[in-house]
Parts: sequence; structure tokens; C-alpha cells
Amino acid sequence: MYNLILLTNILRILDDVGMSKNELAKKAGMSVSFLSDLTNDHANPSLRIMEAIAQALDTPLPALLETTDLDRQSLEELAGGASKLSLPEGYARVSAIVTEFEAFTVRQWDQKNRKLLNAAKKKARSVRRKRA
Repeated sequence: MYNLILLTNILRILDDVGMSKNELAKKAGMSVSFLSDLTNDHANPSLRIMEAIAQALDTPLPALLETTDLDRQSLEELAGGASKLSLPEGYARVSAIVTEFEAFTVRQWDQKNRKLLNAAKKKARSVRRKRA
């Protein structure tokens, strides 16, 4: 469970700051293959590795271990690369501490916006197929 939280936060921060896994590996002094294994939940980091990653991301280590609200689909999209997860203009990804009612409202907005974005993606694929 903690590995999933750690890798989710690493991937989210990489996306937020626009850093690649290659850049993070170089800054943290580790191999790209180990970092890839770590972010694909195939490796267990030592405390030294977690500290190096936190320092390379300019993020306090406890922030990398905080529970995340990202679902599995978002995590997989993050692991697949930032290009799959980039949002259209006018949309933003945020993480915040809110009341239960506010969280309910935010989840409703999230569901509505995900439906809109998925519909737009389907329409774009349909247009591309017609052109091909």
C-alpha cells in the first residue's frame, strides 16, 4: 500500500513540474531502470532512495508518503507518460484538503469533467478514423 502511495505521489509531482523519469533518475543519482521499476510497483525503495527522490523533486519526504486521492486509472495514465495525461486548456488537476461535503461536490465535478473529456476524445478519434 505504501509503495502505491509513494509511486502515485512521485508520478503526480513529475507531471506537475514537467520532469521526466530520466531527469529524476539523474538528479536522484539512480538508474532509470530502477526508477522505472519503482514507479511501476516492481521495486521497494530504501529510505536513502526515498530521500534522494524527495530531494531531487524539491519535496519534503513526508509529502511523498501522504495518502493520495488519485484512482487507478489516473495512476496508470501517469505511469504511461505525461502526454496521455495532459489536460486541455481551461482544465487543472489539483489536490486539496476539503470537508466531506466539499469532497462530494468536487467528485461530482470530476465525474462530469471526465465524461466531457472522454466524449471529446471519442469524437476526435472518430474524426481521425473518418479521415483515414
